[in-house]
This record gives sequence, structure tokens and C-alpha cells, in this order.
Amino acid sequence: MEALKYKVIKTEQQYQAYCQALEVLVTSPDQGPATQDEMELLTYLIEKWDDEHTSFSDADPIELLTSLMSEKSLKAKDLTEILGVSKGLVSDILNYKKGLSKEIIRSLSQYFKVSQEAFNRPYKLKVPENNHLKNASVMNTPKELQVA
Repeated sequence: MEALKYKVIKTEQQYQAYCQALEVLVTSPDQGPATQDEMELLTYLIEKWDDEHTSFSDADPIELLTSLMSEKSLKAKDLTEILGVSKGLVSDILNYKKGLSKEIIRSLSQYFKVSQEAFNRPYKLKVPENNHLKNASVMNTPKELQVA
């Protein structure tokens, strides 16, 4: 029986090796059907590893957003165009003064190709009215409506 060229990724070293192999294939001049199949398989294995081993649970949504922005070399003014909102709103969001709306969460998750759940988590807002209090903040949490 023939040994498999690729297997399910189980270690970080194997992950790095598969990423390098995929990079070589993508830049290869030979893009025949066998190469295309190999690239698809590697992509699938790499994405499976990423899904299982990448966690944004430690970062609040704004930390995640700023991290993704720096990864793509985006500035706040770029976010205004992506989200279709004012510079002031983007500034307030990035400075923890305003929370993320459902529409902004949808737009961010679609643009950065990240699940909406990554942005739809509670985090502390800085409320200017409470600046005179030490460590004052408000949690940005979902509101539950009471049915009469």
C-alpha cells in the first residue's frame, strides 16, 4: 500500500511544513490538475488546523479588530470606507466609547472573514460621564427586552 503524502495536521511543525509546501505549489509554474488537487487538499488541512487551534476568546472585540487592522495594514480611515460610517464613530469604537452594532459586526466579520461571534462578545466601554470615578466603565452587553 502506498504511503499518504499528506495526513491530518497534528503538530505545529507539521502545520508550518504544510504552509511552506502550499506556498511552493502556489508559486510553481506547473499548475496542472494534480497540482490544483494538491493545493486544495493542503488548503483544507491548513484551514482545519486553523479552525481548531485559533482562538480569539482571550481578546476583546476591539483588541481583535485592532489586531486584524494591523495585520492588513488598515487605518481608522480605511474602516470608515469598509463600514460606511463616520470617522467619529470609528474613533469612538476604537477608543471604547461606543459599542459595535449588529450591522457593524456583520460587516467586520464579512470583511475579515471571521465569525460574528468573535466580535459579538461583551467588553467594557469607557463612558465620559463617569470619568470622575476611579476605574469607571460600562459593560457592552446584549440587552434583553421584557415582554409585557
